[in-house]
Amino acid sequence: MALMIGAQIPCLDRKTDWIFELDFHGKSSGHPTLIQFWAISCPMCKHNMPRLQSLVEGYAEFGLQLLSIHMPRSESDMDVEKVKIAVQELGLTGPCAIDNDHAIGNLFQTGGAWPYYFLFDAEGKLRSRAAGSLGLKMAENSLKRLLELREASP
Repeated sequence: MALMIGAQIPCLDRKTDWIFELDFHGKSSGHPTLIQFWAISCPMCKHNMPRLQSLVEGYAEFGLQLLSIHMPRSESDMDVEKVKIAVQELGLTGPCAIDNDHAIGNLFQTGGAWPYYFLFDAEGKLRSRAAGSLGLKMAENSLKRLLELREASP
């Protein structure tokens, strides 16, 4: 069963390592947060990175935060040094957790899908989740709706 809409951000203290560490324990940041699960062996994940970075930059004025979680698809993805090199090559600048044992992925109930995107509102409540080839587009559409609602509320 997937993480339900409206659920609070799960605690992220079960990571193996951090790249660009963030003290992030599932608490509300006061800003929308997009969490992506990706893997260095996932071609679609790599293909989406420039668009993902553009999305974060485009919504910087709204305080959009990106948190990346590297969840390996195979044993060869578990080399933390390779992940650090990929993060640099792909231009990821936000915090990235290494989830080699899938503990965080299990909390989010990803079912081992890559890439997977979770959008949380400013209060830390899940507003959308989407995976696969249309996942990022769906997350972007949800973000637009979320921000429109925020702008419309008094």
